Amino acid sequence: MPRGYRTSPLGSLSIPGPLYSVHVLRVGYNRPDADGSCRADGSVALVLGGPLTVLVDTGGPWLRPLLPGLLGAHGVAAEDVTHVVVTHGHSDHAGNVNLFPRATLLVGFDLSRGEGCTCRTGWRGGAPGAAPGAPARGRHARPHEGAREPGGNGDGPAGTVAVAGDAFEHGEDEEEWEALSEEPEAQRKSREGLAGVADVIVPGHGEPFRVVREWGRRQQQ
Repeated sequence: MPRGYRTSPLGSLSIPGPLYSVHVLRVGYNRPDADGSCRADGSVALVLGGPLTVLVDTGGPWLRPLLPGLLGAHGVAAEDVTHVVVTHGHSDHAGNVNLFPRATLLVGFDLSRGEGCTCRTGWRGGAPGAAPGAPARGRHARPHEGAREPGGNGDGPAGTVAVAGDAFEHGEDEEEWEALSEEPEAQRKSREGLAGVADVIVPGHGEPFRVVREWGRRQQQ
């Protein structure tokens, strides 16, 4: 299917902005094995700015020994994380939420704070948010969320950044994402929507990439 955009490697794991910065702590990967299984881990991204310290996805449980050090490289301890956004419930994305008991946790449609206090989000319709850590729909799995920084980086050199989970596997995934999707038609629309508003996308299993829209300007929502 023809696309109205192409992708280009960003060449950096840190994306600065005037209000928020995005740092990819762990580049996700997905490597097939000869027996038909695969070895995979999801990208882990840290959003810093103002009073918020947001972690998007936590990697698999095998990442647990390394995660504190990855955060520490940016001067952040686990107890400093104010919000954790889990894009979807696969083990390679949600494996370490228990490292952040003080954080507000958004997992699918469930928002929790403190010792088991669960709140209604009002996000079941999937409306993209306008603040760091607000959901952007993906639909690789049901439910699937991401994080979008429309204001934080909009005036910076990178523009708007979307941490997309597995809505995008990587920058050149057109031949493979659909086979991994639970709802391919919904995911295709989500991908097109994200590509229409994001200048940089952090995919679930690859390095950040730029979105180069062939029609020139960002779509307005």
